[in-house]
Amino acid sequence: MTTQLDDSARTIEIEIWSDVACPWCYIGRHRFLDALSDFEGRERVRVAWRAYQLSPETPAGERRSELDALVQSKGLPAEQVRQMFEHVSRTAAEEGLRLDFDTVIAANTFDAHRLIHLAGDSRDAVVEALFRAHFSEGAVIDDRAVLVDIASCTGLDPDVVRKQLDSDAGADTVRADLDTARQLQVSAVPFFVADRRIAVSGAQPKDVFLQLLTQASAAPVD
Repeated sequence: MTTQLDDSARTIEIEIWSDVACPWCYIGRHRFLDALSDFEGRERVRVAWRAYQLSPETPAGERRSELDALVQSKGLPAEQVRQMFEHVSRTAAEEGLRLDFDTVIAANTFDAHRLIHLAGDSRDAVVEALFRAHFSEGAVIDDRAVLVDIASCTGLDPDVVRKQLDSDAGADTVRADLDTARQLQVSAVPFFVADRRIAVSGAQPKDVFLQLLTQASAAPVD
């Protein structure tokens, strides 16, 4: 039976499938958070960051430039890839984000996603730090020592994080996210899902995310 709960009491869960090696995910995150800050019911919104890998086949530790990696994997001319970089960099700059593709290193993001899941209350800070490290600072985010440094800068205990990353901690959670993405037929990120009912794909404008939040708040629950 479908019932309408008091809007002031119901929690809204927003799941965001994202990859920290995806520039549009970085942009989409900021646009969504901007919308969330203006949403009247923001205190009822619980955000869950879900793992997605755009290039799971990327070998960890390879340290190739993003330009070389895309030229090889997509079969595109280098100049076309540079034009793509320029376009996304301009778009990011409009959101106050600096992308420096001259320094971006292609990475396997599985361990970075593990770190996000292991970060607990520091999760949001870790997500932001990973995006910034990858796209603005030329950090090698599939190097576990680099991940430990990033975690430490967000207030996490580096010794604890090092031990976690050297184990298999968080791996099953990441795999579960990837499996759920396949079940939901997620084919592009960022992908935003409200209460597993309403979905929005892509780094949409702020108004679209406000509409998502408003619709989720008004939707009845089963």
